[in-house]
Amino acid sequence: MDFLQRASPERRQQQYAPAARRHGTAVRPAPTTPDRPVSSTGAVLARPSVQGGGRGGLLPQLLVALVCGGYTTGAVLGWGSEEVALVMGDFGLSAAAATAAVSTLVYARKVCGRHRPAWLLFAVSSAMVALGNGIWGWYEVVLRRPVPQTSAADFCFLMFAPPAIIGLLVLAKRPVTRAGWVCLALDASLIGGSLLTLSWSLALAHTAAWDGPSTARMALSLAYPLLDIVLVSMVLALHFRRSAANRAAVNTAIAALALTVLCDALFTSPILREHYRSGQILDAGWFAGSMLLAYAPWTGTRTEPPRRNGTATRKVTGSLAALTPYLAAAVCTLGILYNVITGQKCDRVMLCTGAAVVLALVVRQGIMLLDNISLTQELAQKENHFRSLVQGSSDVIMIAAPSGVLRYVSPAAQGVYGRDPEELVGTELAAHIHPDDLGRVVHEVRRFLAAPPGDEPATRIECRIRSGHRRTDGAGGREKDRKEGEDCWLSVESSVNRYQGGLIFNSRDVTERVRLQAQLQHNASHDPLTDLPNRALFTERVTRALTSRRAADDHAALLYVDLDGFKAVNDTVGHQAGDELLVQAARRIQDALRSGDTAARLGGDEFAALVCGTSADRREREFQILDIAERLRSVLCEPYPVEGGEVRVAASIGIAFAEPGVTPGELMRNADLAMYRAKQAGKGRVEVYAPQMQADVVRRTELAGRLRKALHDGEFTLLHQPVVELDSGRVSSVEAQARWRSAQGILFTPAEFLRAAEDTDRSLELGRWLLERAVEQAGLRYGAGHTVPVAVRLPAHRLLHRDLPVSGFETLLTRHGLPPGGLVLELAGSDPRIALDELERRLSALRRIGVRVCLGGFGGGYAALTALRRLPVDLVKLDRCFVEGVVESARLHKITRGLLRIAHDLGIGCVADGVDRPEQLLVLRDMGCTHGQGMAFSGPLDEQRLRGSLTRGSFPVPRGTPREQVTPIAVPLPSRRSNAETRVPPA
Repeated sequence: MDFLQRASPERRQQQYAPAARRHGTAVRPAPTTPDRPVSSTGAVLARPSVQGGGRGGLLPQLLVALVCGGYTTGAVLGWGSEEVALVMGDFGLSAAAATAAVSTLVYARKVCGRHRPAWLLFAVSSAMVALGNGIWGWYEVVLRRPVPQTSAADFCFLMFAPPAIIGLLVLAKRPVTRAGWVCLALDASLIGGSLLTLSWSLALAHTAAWDGPSTARMALSLAYPLLDIVLVSMVLALHFRRSAANRAAVNTAIAALALTVLCDALFTSPILREHYRSGQILDAGWFAGSMLLAYAPWTGTRTEPPRRNGTATRKVTGSLAALTPYLAAAVCTLGILYNVITGQKCDRVMLCTGAAVVLALVVRQGIMLLDNISLTQELAQKENHFRSLVQGSSDVIMIAAPSGVLRYVSPAAQGVYGRDPEELVGTELAAHIHPDDLGRVVHEVRRFLAAPPGDEPATRIECRIRSGHRRTDGAGGREKDRKEGEDCWLSVESSVNRYQGGLIFNSRDVTERVRLQAQLQHNASHDPLTDLPNRALFTERVTRALTSRRAADDHAALLYVDLDGFKAVNDTVGHQAGDELLVQAARRIQDALRSGDTAARLGGDEFAALVCGTSADRREREFQILDIAERLRSVLCEPYPVEGGEVRVAASIGIAFAEPGVTPGELMRNADLAMYRAKQAGKGRVEVYAPQMQADVVRRTELAGRLRKALHDGEFTLLHQPVVELDSGRVSSVEAQARWRSAQGILFTPAEFLRAAEDTDRSLELGRWLLERAVEQAGLRYGAGHTVPVAVRLPAHRLLHRDLPVSGFETLLTRHGLPPGGLVLELAGSDPRIALDELERRLSALRRIGVRVCLGGFGGGYAALTALRRLPVDLVKLDRCFVEGVVESARLHKITRGLLRIAHDLGIGCVADGVDRPEQLLVLRDMGCTHGQGMAFSGPLDEQRLRGSLTRGSFPVPRGTPREQVTPIAVPLPSRRSNAETRVPPA
C-alpha cells in the first residue's frame, strides 16, 4: 500500500503502493540439521522447539493469531466509527511496526553469531515503518489536515526496503565463489527486470505519464514500486538459497513479504484504490506482516522425522532454482511480445529493460558454462584420484545392487580372494559367503537397511568368503592343490555403507587375526604342556553337565587322578623328563576314556576326568566307573620311556558321583577328598567318595583351629617316658611327650592332635612349645641333681625352619641352665622333600655345640637307611614294628638282629621303642640292644612321678635268658595299652 496516498483520494490515485508500509518479516536463526529440513509451508505456524534462545510454542502462536484476528474483525466491521478506524489505520499500524522493531532488537542483543546484524537491520526497517506511520497519523489524526506531498514520512518509508533487503542477504546461504556472487546478482537482475517489465506495462508507465513533467514528483512516485520490485526480486532469488541453519527464519520472512506484496498488488486495482479508507480490511494484511516480524525471532526449529524421499525433494528444489533465471527472462520476453501483438507501443524503458535482461541472461549462461567446464575438469581429476585409490587399495571394494548382484569388484580381489574381479561381477554376493555365516549376514544387512541413515550410516560384518587360493599345509608350510569339491575360505571384515539404493562393501582379509584369536582362546582354556582342558574349562564343562536338561539322565561322575612318585622323577631324572612323562600320562588318560568323556590337567601331576552317559542303575553305574578308574590306574602304572630309559609311577584315583543338588565345586572337592584317602591308604589305589570323608576333614579342620587356642590357653601338658638300660634298669634319659586335655575334659591322644597339627602351621607352634617346655623342665631337674638328658622329637622340616637356627638352641640352653649334652634331638619320620645335604649341615652344627642326635624310626624303610648313611647321628631308635613281633616271628627276629648289628658296627647306640613285655626285653638284650623304652618299665609320667622314679634310680628288669623266662616277672606294670593312650594325670 502506498502510504503517501492515504491523506486524500488524489494521492491514492497518483502513487503506487510502496514497500514502506510492508513489515518485513524476520526469523530467528535457529539451527536445523541437514537431514531434518523444515518445510517452508509449515515454518510460520509450526510448533517450534526452544533452541538458541528461542521461546517458541503454541501459546505465542495463538496470541499472534488472536491479535491479527481481532484487528481483521475490527477492519471488517469498520471499527464502529471513522475516528477509531483512522486511529487504528495509522497509529495501530505504527504500534505493530514498533512492536516488531522492539522484538527484533531485543533478540539481536541476546544472540551471538553471524546472524545478529540481520536482526538489527530488521529492527531498523521496522522502526522506519513505525516512524512513517506515526508521522502520517500526526497529520491525519492530531492535526486533522492532509499530509504534505513531500514530508519526513516519505524518507522513512523509502528507508524501509534497503535494511530488509540486506537483512535477507545476511540470513541467506552465501555463495562460496565469486562466480556464485555474480550469478546471484544476475539472477536478482533477471527477476527484477521481468517484474519491472510487467509492472511498467501494467501500471508504472501510466503513473509516470500522469504525474506530468515534474521529474522530482515522477521519481518519488516510481521510487516505491521500484524498491518493491527489488525486494521481491531478492526474495525470489534467495528463496532457493536458504541456509539450512535458518530455514524457518527465511521461510517466515518469505511468507511475510509475500503477504505484504499481495496487499500492495491488490491496492493497485482501480476498484480498491477508489474506495480505500484507513482502517479497512487491506490494512489487516500489513498489520499481520508486522506481527509476524515481531514473532519471527522467537520461532523455534520444528523437529520433523527424517524423510525417506529427501533425495527427490532436493532434486525438485534444485531444478526450480536452476530454471528461475530462465523463467524470469521468458516472462520479460513474453511481456514485450504481448505489447507487440496487441498493438501497444513499446517505450524505451521496456526495450532497454528487455535488452538488459537478455544481456544478463547471456552473461550468466557464459559464466555457468565456464564454471561447468572448471567443475568437469575438477571432477575428472577427483574421479581419477579416487579410482587410483580404489584400484591401488589392498582392501577389496565391492558394490552390490539391491538384488544382491555384484556391480563392481576392485582389482584387489585378485590378490586377496585369488579370483578374477571380472568373473565376480554379475554374480550374487550370497553365493560367495560361507553357508554357516549367510543367515547372520542377511539378518545384519536387513537390519542395517531398515535403520535410519542418519542414526546408523555404516555397519561392520565378519564372515567367511570363498577363496581361489590353494590351501596351505600348516605342518610343513607347503602348498598343496585343493581336493575335488573342497573349498578354501577366508575370514574377512567388511565395512558396509549405503550407495544409490545398494551397498558398498569395503573388505579386508582378517584370517590370520581370527586364527590368532582362536589360538589365544584355546591357550586360555587349555594346558600348554598336555593340550588338555585346564581347570577353568573343566569346571565350565562340569557345570554344563550338572545344569543341562539331560543332567538327570547323564549320571555324571568325576575322577580325580594324582601321580604317586612324580616328584622323585623330577628330582632324579630331571624336570624335562617329568614334562615328557606328563604328556604321555595325558595321552594315556585320553585313550583310556570314552569319546564323550572329558580329561583335564588341573595342575602339577593332578588330572581329572568327567564321565557322562553311564547307566541309570546305581550298581551298574558304579561298576562302569570303577572299571574306567581301574583301567586308568593300570595304564598309568605302566613304564614310561623317557630320556632313553624307563621310569614308573603309580596313580591314586578318587571317584565322586554327581548326586541331585550337588554343585560343581562340591563334586570336585568330593573327588579330591577320595583321592587323598587313596593316597593315605597306601597309594596306587582307587577310592570312592563317602560322606564320612568330608566329616573327617571337617573334624580335622575344627581340631586344628582348637589346637591353636589350646596352645595359648595352656591346655597342653608335658609328660616324660623314661629310657632304661636293659641290663641294669637304670634310667639313662627321658623322652618328652605332649598331651592335650581340653577345657571340656576331653583327652586327645597324640595320634589325633599331631595329625591335625601336621596338616597346618600349628605344627610349628606345637614344636616350639614342646622344645621350650622340655628344656625348661630338664634345666630344673639338672639344678635339682637329676642329670638325666631329655629327648625331644622334632620333624626334619621343623628343625630346618628359619625361626630355629643353631644359635637359637644355644640361647635356649643357656637361658634354662641346661648343658648341651643334656638335650637329645630325635628326627621324627622321613620326608622325601627334605634335602639331606642341608639337613646334614644343620645336624653337624648342632653336634658341634654338644647336642646329640637320634634317628627315629630306624629300619622303617629305605629312607631310614639312607639317612643313617648320610646324616651324623649318635643314636638310633628301633622302630616299634620290629619290637612287637620279635618274640613270635623268627623272620622278624633275624631282621631285628641284623639292624642291631649294623648300629653296633657303626658305633651308634640303639634304643628299642615299644618294649611292653618282659619277653621282648630279654630277646632284645640277648641281641645286644642296650636301651629300651616302653610299658615294660613305665608309661609317660608327670613331673612329680618322674622325679620319684629318678630318685629311685632304676626299674626292676628280669634276669636270665629268653628260654628260661617261662612266666612273667612279678613286676608292677601298668595295663598293656599303647603309649598314645596313656591317661593324663589331672592338672
